Amino acid sequence: MEQQPPQGQDASAAGDRALTCYRHPDRETGIRCVRCERPICTDCMIGASVGFQCPECVRQGSGTGHRPGAARPRTVAGGTVTSDPRLITKILLGVNLAVFVAVSIVGRPLLDELLLFGRAYNGDPSAGIEGVAEGQWYRLVTSMFLHQEVWHIAFNMLGLWWLGGPLEAALGRVRYLALYLLSGLAGSALTYVIADPAQGSLGASGAIFGLLGATAVLMRRMNYDMRPVIILLVVNLIFTFNPWGAIAWQAHVGGLVAGTVIAFAMVHAPRERRNLVQYGACGLVLLAVVGMVIARTAVLI
Repeated sequence: MEQQPPQGQDASAAGDRALTCYRHPDRETGIRCVRCERPICTDCMIGASVGFQCPECVRQGSGTGHRPGAARPRTVAGGTVTSDPRLITKILLGVNLAVFVAVSIVGRPLLDELLLFGRAYNGDPSAGIEGVAEGQWYRLVTSMFLHQEVWHIAFNMLGLWWLGGPLEAALGRVRYLALYLLSGLAGSALTYVIADPAQGSLGASGAIFGLLGATAVLMRRMNYDMRPVIILLVVNLIFTFNPWGAIAWQAHVGGLVAGTVIAFAMVHAPRERRNLVQYGACGLVLLAVVGMVIARTAVLI
């Protein structure tokens, strides 16, 4: 629950005490709303044309009393501020869960149809399953929403909810969706390039690692304590490169690199060239993915 300070009292009490968010008194911050000057944390701050605003000031500015011609509040990356900052995250969760239920009901035929394969089993088209090398590029996308084990989808969806919500609020819906999909595609592409082409791969892990890399970039941009996200990243990399080899580390690395690159461009883009830098970075990552897939396909066919 959100806690509000007593009327007329700033929760960050002045003097020599550290500033704390007026909506979350347990969180220290060095950022103030540019309109009311109350201290706000990362979850509460909303990017404006200059600096950041608190949610109350944004609501007041977008209501009936909003001055004609005034700049509409924007997120840190220049996205539009929305009433539900987790909408895309909820939709992605729903799609992953729906695919999981569908595979659980239909069974192996649907799994084989959506799984990421480099090429047909052992290169034998008569096996009945063709891969990316045979032209089924859609597997690079469908495998991102595919899970077979309960523990697998549980871990990925928890990561999506914890990391995705704050990122969607900070980047805006369109930029956040581009980050998620391109990170997942980059993970699939690197798996296709490096892994055994006859080895199936599935899961949203590439996209989740992209969100993890983006979270690190955003926290660094806001001058927040990096230790929690570094610890989380190290733990995940340890699990990724475990000695049992059951995890497709290629997807994790590909997603992490893509997510970090895209997020850096989104939160550090100069205001006057923001769209060019942000969409240009997304375009370059997509071009790299396509180039990797084409090059690998030329080797396999």
